[in-house]
Amino acid sequence: MGEPEEKLIERAKEDPEAFGVLYERYVDQIYQYVFYRIGNRCDAEDLTARAFYKALANLGRYQHRGLPFSAWLYRIAHNLVANWHRDRKRRAGIPLDDLAMVSRERDSAEAFVESSERVEVLREAIAGLPPERQELLVLKYTTELTNSEIGKVMGRSEGAVKALYHRTLIALRKELERRGF
Repeated sequence: MGEPEEKLIERAKEDPEAFGVLYERYVDQIYQYVFYRIGNRCDAEDLTARAFYKALANLGRYQHRGLPFSAWLYRIAHNLVANWHRDRKRRAGIPLDDLAMVSRERDSAEAFVESSERVEVLREAIAGLPPERQELLVLKYTTELTNSEIGKVMGRSEGAVKALYHRTLIALRKELERRGF
């Protein structure tokens, strides 16, 4: 994996090339998170770039506290996404095709249509959840963060994340049952 993260971060405070390594390491994850939260490629690219710009601008104040550097980046991205939603005063649905983990390789067109319908029902059910529950599902299924790290991103304790996740799954299951899924 190369240079240990802590050393790379310290070097990046003085060396832009080292920050470039951090950027390459995390840009895809941060983009994916932002995209799932706002559902628009162009805005997701812009917000991802802004997240890394903010990270670079504030890197001198970054202190390693036992969490991966990515947790700090997710927190920056989370704040930018929250501001993006607030500025537009609307809630965007989350395109969750990848979260549904439905394979597009089917034996028949009928099976493909059926799986597409299931994905759409799941997407609609998730889009009906409150924004913080949508965000939790995105973080759980698109990142490699632990519950503790997700808590740091969302401003909650690890226990609160576990409880919210449990309540979210129950609510999602009830909604899917209501829809006959």
